[in-house]
Amino acid sequence: MQQKSVLYMLLAGLFFALMNVCVKYVAHLPTLEVVFFRSIFSLIASYAILRQQRIPILGNNKKLLTLRGIAGCLGLIGSFYTLQNIPLASAVTINYLSPFFTAILGIFIVGQKLRPQQYIYFLLAIAGVWLLKGFDTRISTLHLIVGLSAALFAGVAYNIIAKLKTSEHPLVIIFYFPLVTIPVVGIYCLFHWQQPIGVDWLYLLLIGLFTQCAQYYMTLSYQQANLSKVASLNYLGVIYAILFGYFLFDEMLNVYSFIGIGIIILSVILNLRVRTKD
Repeated sequence: MQQKSVLYMLLAGLFFALMNVCVKYVAHLPTLEVVFFRSIFSLIASYAILRQQRIPILGNNKKLLTLRGIAGCLGLIGSFYTLQNIPLASAVTINYLSPFFTAILGIFIVGQKLRPQQYIYFLLAIAGVWLLKGFDTRISTLHLIVGLSAALFAGVAYNIIAKLKTSEHPLVIIFYFPLVTIPVVGIYCLFHWQQPIGVDWLYLLLIGLFTQCAQYYMTLSYQQANLSKVASLNYLGVIYAILFGYFLFDEMLNVYSFIGIGIIILSVILNLRVRTKD
C-alpha cells in the first residue's frame, strides 16, 4: 500500500510538471485565456462526475464555496502568469510557498496556532525568495509580487476548504472553482480574445487533461498513506521544472538561484513536518 501511494504521488508530480510545461508553451496567449480553457475542462469533468454520483452540485454553504472559488481563481491566474513569464523552476518554487500562507492565515480563519520554529522557517523562506529574485534579472518585482499573491490566494483557498470539509463533498468544492472562474475570466476573454493557432489547441487540451490526471493520482496517494509520508514528494516538482526548463526552454539558473530554491523548499518541508505533528 505504501509503495502504491508513493508511485501515485510521483505520477501526480509528473502530470503537474507536464501541465506547467504546456502553460509555458502557450506563453504567447493571454494568461486569463489559458485559465479559461483550463476551467472549461475542469467544469465539464467535475459536473459529469457529480451527476454520475448524484451529488447535489451547489452544496450547502454557498457563500464559503463561492469565496473558495474566487480565491482559487485568483491563485490560478497568478500561478499561470508566473509560469508564462519567468523561469519554470523559479515559478514552481514560488508557488510552493502556499503552505506558509496557509499556516499564517490559519491563525485568523480556522484558529490554528503556530509553533515558534515556524516563524523561523518563514524567515528562512523569505531569505530564499530574496536570493531567487535578487540574482536573477529575469524575475521582476511585478513577477515576484504576482507569484507571491498566487501563493497567498492558494493559502486562503486551502483554509476555506478546511472550514468546508465537514459540510461539503470534496467534488462540490472542486466544482465551484471553475464555476466561479469561468465568468470572471470569460468577461476578459470576450474583449481581449486572441485566437489559438495550430498546436496551441493541443497544449490547451493537455493543460486540462494533465491537471485532472494529477489531481486524481494525488487524491489516490493521500487516501492510501499518511499525509506526512507523501506530501514532501510534491517538491520533486522543482526537479522536474529544472530539467524541463533546461532541456525544453534553455533556461539556465545561476548558483544563487539554486541556493534560493533549495532554501525555500527546505523551509517549506520543515514547516510541513511541524504541522503534521499537531
